[in-house]
Amino acid sequence: MTTKKVTIVGAGNTGATMAQILGATGLADVVLLDIVEGLPQGKALDIAEAQPWIGSSSKILGTNNWTDSADSDVIVVTSGVARKPGMTREDLLGTNAGIVRSVVSEATSQSPNAILVIFANPMDAMCHVALDTCNWDPTRVVGQGGMLDTARYRTFISMETGASVQDVSAWVLGGHTEATMVPLVSNATVGGVPLTSLLPQKKIQALVERTKGGGAEIVGLLKTGSAFVAPAVATIEMVKSILLNENRLLPACALLDGQFGGIKDAYVGVPLLLGSDGIASIYDMPVSNEELDAIQAAGEAVKELVSVTP
Repeated sequence: MTTKKVTIVGAGNTGATMAQILGATGLADVVLLDIVEGLPQGKALDIAEAQPWIGSSSKILGTNNWTDSADSDVIVVTSGVARKPGMTREDLLGTNAGIVRSVVSEATSQSPNAILVIFANPMDAMCHVALDTCNWDPTRVVGQGGMLDTARYRTFISMETGASVQDVSAWVLGGHTEATMVPLVSNATVGGVPLTSLLPQKKIQALVERTKGGGAEIVGLLKTGSAFVAPAVATIEMVKSILLNENRLLPACALLDGQFGGIKDAYVGVPLLLGSDGIASIYDMPVSNEELDAIQAAGEAVKELVSVTP
């Protein structure tokens, strides 16, 4: 059996945590790549030295050399500057667009058959930058955003209702910014019971607003960094679905072609089927009229953001 290979670009807290989580699964060898000399090597060695007790035989390599990433099955792009207190994801646009162009150009030249998972912020716009750079079929370029936002939404619902998070089914679609993400209330359930039957509207709205500000809440608490554990776990769930061809139905970011009321040529968070060839299909699920308007607004917002991307 051929060993799978995943390259994670960016050895910061998020990238290194992704490498640690993926390495522990034993599903693939992991290449942790960064431009800072010694950083990916040190973090990869630390992770590799944990493997004997974890019981995984996956190889973990830290490198500054793109040739080490050759023939990867999946490439996860985390590289870029992180948010600081007071910054929006949009504030990162110019700096991270240049970084993502460079990274995607190098990565795709080494691994022409890979699936690209875009994590860098502002994620929706960076998916467009990545796609324009590699010129691949859009089914092979997918963004992470909705996975993390959905995890936060489910967590907050669990906290408020007291029910196990495992019994919470809820989705966040739309964009991956405070202004454009759409936590769905119309289909949110706890153990099959509609959320609207369990909580008053005022509390539900508070959960929606907390979800939208979930990233900023952590940035404000940490003061010198941003979230990295939940984002890493959410991303690796996508990677696993690709590596194992699980075809899981996940809330992630895809280039739309008429779904959700006619959204076209915009990367938007939607329910999609993710397998070894990337995005197998997009589910145009029923939502309320208000939610549909918000999802469409997210599509327009990312188009506007892309239009001013340097």
